[in-house]
Amino acid sequence: MKTDIEIDREAKLEHIASIAQKIGLAENDIELYGKYKAKLNLNAAALTNAKRRAKIILVTAITPTPAGEGKTTTTVGIGDALARLKKNVIICLREPSLGPVFGIKGGAAGGGYAQIVPMEDINLHFTGDLHAITSANNLLAAMIDNHIWQGNALNIDPRRVTWRRAVDLNDRQLRFYIGGLNGKSNGTPREDGFDITAASEVMAVFCLSENITALKENLSKIIIGYTYGGAPVTAGDLRAHGAMTTLLKDALKPNLVQTLEHTPAFVHGGPFANIAHGCNSAAATLAAVNLADYVVTEAGFGADLGAEKFIDVKCRRFGLQPSVAVVVATVRALKHHGGDDGSLKEGVANLKRHIENMTKRYGLPCVAAINRFPSDTQEDLNYVCVAAESFGATAAISDVYERGGEGGVELAEKILGAVNSPNNFRYLYDTNLPVTEKIETIVRNIYGADGVTFSAEATRQIKNIEKLGYGSLPVCIAKTQYSFTDNAKKICAPTGFKINVRQIRLSAGAGFVVAIAGDIMTMPGLPKNPAAEMIDVDDKGVISGLF
Repeated sequence: MKTDIEIDREAKLEHIASIAQKIGLAENDIELYGKYKAKLNLNAAALTNAKRRAKIILVTAITPTPAGEGKTTTTVGIGDALARLKKNVIICLREPSLGPVFGIKGGAAGGGYAQIVPMEDINLHFTGDLHAITSANNLLAAMIDNHIWQGNALNIDPRRVTWRRAVDLNDRQLRFYIGGLNGKSNGTPREDGFDITAASEVMAVFCLSENITALKENLSKIIIGYTYGGAPVTAGDLRAHGAMTTLLKDALKPNLVQTLEHTPAFVHGGPFANIAHGCNSAAATLAAVNLADYVVTEAGFGADLGAEKFIDVKCRRFGLQPSVAVVVATVRALKHHGGDDGSLKEGVANLKRHIENMTKRYGLPCVAAINRFPSDTQEDLNYVCVAAESFGATAAISDVYERGGEGGVELAEKILGAVNSPNNFRYLYDTNLPVTEKIETIVRNIYGADGVTFSAEATRQIKNIEKLGYGSLPVCIAKTQYSFTDNAKKICAPTGFKINVRQIRLSAGAGFVVAIAGDIMTMPGLPKNPAAEMIDVDDKGVISGLF
């Protein structure tokens, strides 16, 4: 089979204006970025006059291996398959981060014959959204330090500045540092650090703001630190939110692209699900549900991370309701979860927990999409399908990587059947519960843990958050994506463990509380052999090694 990039380069793309027409958008509703990319005008008549509310198909996955289980590929394939079935469908995905692209995972635009295109552009800078988010984040950081240096009228305690800088790359060297050294003219010395842009609160605010008015208001609520007296200081107090919004005004417009089969796709926003809320932008999702009959969207990593946050954070915020959850699984990953013996019989316990979380905790119909790999035997594939159905899901084998939408028609038909089945959708917890109880509810009911332990620092931070009046916000737990636990080495569906929360961060602008569990980092590092070592470009501008 041809490589992803060979398939991408041989594709015959339609002009993006033609793709826009498929979903009722006129020429004035989009802003062209060349022939094959466009920004959606959020004031488009097609949006403001629309009353349609699409069925939302949430694509999530089992606990993944480092290479991923093909969730994006499956999402694209489902969209293409629904289009083949003559359904009015839009795909909603997150934008790739340069960190993983040049780190361990490579591109994030699907694969094989289920790709969004132009894939190279999407994986490398795209329309510049992530750079705008990085710049807005770092503008706020610069204004904080300048305010302190210029006399500190807000009485900010430099030791209690919580705002960190950001860069869209993996760089462990920048996790912690001391800045402002070498004399008074170079600023006030203080400890600082960088997060990857995908983990920045600006990214979360960006993705949880439906329009420019909400964006500006939410940016103003960001708490950057505390005064010497312990009072919170916001970006609004620094009068930074207007300039930050200015940097983000064009980025906030969703990006419209297409699949290899010319299905419309919004690719917008890119928070990670292991250290942030892991969903594409609200602006894109809300536009899609008003333009299509079916919206296929993914939430990052396993269902314990992305799907939980999609439902308990994003759906709660915007009144969205999934019609069905699709859990992507692979024989390869389930054998990994089977331990040293590679026992598929043992490994399917991981699939069971994810399916039951969707059906029993959230009341959603569930479809298991078994993503076929060339090395899979039919016996193994059948075994997983039978197991999934015994766990309460319907199941189908997905062959979209090799066959595109055609290889996902059976899966799409199962999804359409599930969309019309009983739906008892509910949230996992009441946001009015204390912060500790919300965390406890997630770890017991979704992870299967026996409970939570909190560090002394986390306990102090929770008390401060509740004292300041933010205790009713939903919770976003940051933990490893490779396990239900906070230890990446504990695979499958472990029991008899507790989650350790070592730190709490208040994301007042984004509207949630982040609980950092185990040794998860908000700034990843590069692996021993990063993907960047293989990426090159020749004298004709042809890129190699990206996929």
